[in-house]
Amino acid sequence: MKIPVIDLGECVDCEACLELCPKVFRKNDAGYIEAIELGEYPEEELQEIIKNCPGQCITWEEI
Repeated sequence: MKIPVIDLGECVDCEACLELCPKVFRKNDAGYIEAIELGEYPEEELQEIIKNCPGQCITWEEI
């Protein structure tokens, strides 16, 4: 299974991922964007977000 991972060191906090895919991304209590733990992720939708992320900070990780 693959999960989306955000490199917070590269994130520019543009919130595009929050707007484009709120069922996968959220801001946590510390104010950082994170992926919500889901059983399955919408791969095609996430590929589009990964491709268009201005910070190039979202990647897939195999678990």
